Amino acid sequence: MSKYESAKQQIISNHTKLIEKEKADLEIQIADMEDSYSKTRNDVQNQKETRISALNKQINDLPETNSKIIPTVIDYYRNFIIWMKIWSTQLSFHSKLKSLDRLGLDIASQEKSRLNFLNLNFDYAVGESCSTELNALLRRKNVIEELENFIYGAFGEYKVVKNLETLSDEFILVNDFTCRFQPAIYNRKENDYIKSVQVDHILISRAGVFIIETKNWSEKSISNLNFHSPVRQIKRANYALFKMISDGISNSTVRLNKHHWGDRKIPVRNLIVLINKRPTEEFQFVKILTLPELTSYVEYFPPIFSIEETRSIADYFIKRSNTINPANQISVHDSPYRQ
Repeated sequence: MSKYESAKQQIISNHTKLIEKEKADLEIQIADMEDSYSKTRNDVQNQKETRISALNKQINDLPETNSKIIPTVIDYYRNFIIWMKIWSTQLSFHSKLKSLDRLGLDIASQEKSRLNFLNLNFDYAVGESCSTELNALLRRKNVIEELENFIYGAFGEYKVVKNLETLSDEFILVNDFTCRFQPAIYNRKENDYIKSVQVDHILISRAGVFIIETKNWSEKSISNLNFHSPVRQIKRANYALFKMISDGISNSTVRLNKHHWGDRKIPVRNLIVLINKRPTEEFQFVKILTLPELTSYVEYFPPIFSIEETRSIADYFIKRSNTINPANQISVHDSPYRQ
């Protein structure tokens, strides 16, 4: 299990315990509130009975009536007053008990509702509880992966540059070539408007131009369907750069010697260099190489341009690049990676 999955499971486990504790606490709270309500109601009921009992005793303690009119009226009056108190007490306590009963229906209603929700939707409650932490963990994972990919990619590009440094000075290397197009270049076949391209390396030689994409991928990464296809990426760049350099030839920005047969073409070849594992498949218009195969492959093609023409092609790429100082021409021995 990866560190991310382990941390994820630990967060879920922690919040599962939190929800279980919340359930247990709610059960205790509800029981305590119901006990408190029951005790309060019993106390009110006891107060009522005590008060009624005391009033009944007062009635029983009244003297017996006699034949004398005035004492008899007084006794009846006293008896009436006490019965009024009994009636009033019963009415008052009846009202209190009714109020308590109404409150009893609402006792711990929010707590009961929450407990019922947790019992019916326990997994959802756990997920809701830990969502903030899981999202933060996922963000950290993505940042780390992006940083790792950047480091792996930069290391792969460094190894490619160090490998190309063994070539002669007739080769000119442009690293991290980026070019934006306004208006966008339209690829009718792919129905694609290309607004910009970014290429790890462009190697200009007397045999033509090599577009080089470096991938420091593991075997798992090569099989990952979520990763963008480097074949599609480099073919897209090839189309844009071929159109760009054709324009350079047409407007004489790229200076090539004339041939009596017609306009000359600059070959643009696509190379994907894999630092670790390479797929067994072959692809149309793209050559897949491992690092040890790179220099022998680019040296295989016979020269068709003069050194001056090669410099002119390189100057054109350097001037069009948005990431390179146009004043600099970079040979394989002038690479910024060189120690």
